[in-house]
Amino acid sequence: MDLGLQNILFFARTMGLGGTENVVLQLCEIFKPVVNKIVVCSCGGINEKKLEEMGIKHYGIKDIEIKKTEVLFHNIKEIKRIIKKESITVIHTHHRMAAFYVALLGLYKKCVFINTSHNTFGNKKFLTRFAYSHASLAACGEMVKKNLVDIFEIPDRRITVIHNAVKPFTGRQIADPLMERLYREGKFLIGNIGRLSKQKGMEYYIGAVSAVIGKHPNARFLVIGAGEEEQKLKDMVSQGGLEDSVYFMGCRDDIQNIISQLDLVVLSSLWEGLPLTPIEAFSVGKAVVATAVDGTVEIIEDGKNGFLVEPGNSGQISEKINWIIEHPAERKKMERAAMERYQDEFSFQKLAEGYVKFYEEI
Repeated sequence: MDLGLQNILFFARTMGLGGTENVVLQLCEIFKPVVNKIVVCSCGGINEKKLEEMGIKHYGIKDIEIKKTEVLFHNIKEIKRIIKKESITVIHTHHRMAAFYVALLGLYKKCVFINTSHNTFGNKKFLTRFAYSHASLAACGEMVKKNLVDIFEIPDRRITVIHNAVKPFTGRQIADPLMERLYREGKFLIGNIGRLSKQKGMEYYIGAVSAVIGKHPNARFLVIGAGEEEQKLKDMVSQGGLEDSVYFMGCRDDIQNIISQLDLVVLSSLWEGLPLTPIEAFSVGKAVVATAVDGTVEIIEDGKNGFLVEPGNSGQISEKINWIIEHPAERKKMERAAMERYQDEFSFQKLAEGYVKFYEEI
């Protein structure tokens, strides 16, 4: 593929805060200097502003997860219009329903069709096979590739693994007022970053608080994110009398800055593709206690740059947090190993090289 001649459409579900959306922004940054044009379509979100700052046009469509006839026909009309108006030559989807639209409309006959799989699934097998049948496939991690091969019977040779990555944190650390106050009070700060949804298992993170506070009263737990389970989680904190130990910080767009001010990061997800949170943590030299699910085990080396625990097990989360608090010298070793792992495997440069090569070889 001659990159300089291409007009790319990145087609995602949303442009809100999340790992997939971050990858779309990264790809915009990588390809904008080397292709003719990039546009993005999704149902929108806070990251539309970043697209605007990059000079990339965003087209709003209805949420592709809504399975209603009127939504389907509206989106079909809009997608066709976008492709014609922008003379699109490459469609790169970032959600299997986005890929379904491309397959349904036969757009792969006129455009190069690429899909990046960001997560693992076990449902909608026929839809998934149909959606991906004509796509050049990238997977964000080895476990995501394995999922496509084992569950959806997609041939191994059709899938290229390109690891998620984050840019190095080169900005000046800007102190968060709450975190700064807690530090002045001598608190040990633990943070969990992600959408407040079932997937992220935040209830098990909060379930670990009492067992840590009982041994280490100076520990404080931060929840960074928003989502549909926010009130449920706040009710858990209230019912457990943990208001002085757990703080909800809402959504942030300065995640690496926030993580750099934590003592420890926890990822309590019940499933993942290749999560960005541990990579973001490693990029600022922080160890991670995470559930041993899917692609997370590709990032964290148990006992070396963090700990792996069973999903849904608050007891194991609290046990590992307590160990790290009680072993400061070992924590420092883990932090150095985390930074080395980031530099070796998950740097932005590796992501850029991987995708440019992937495109050129199509």
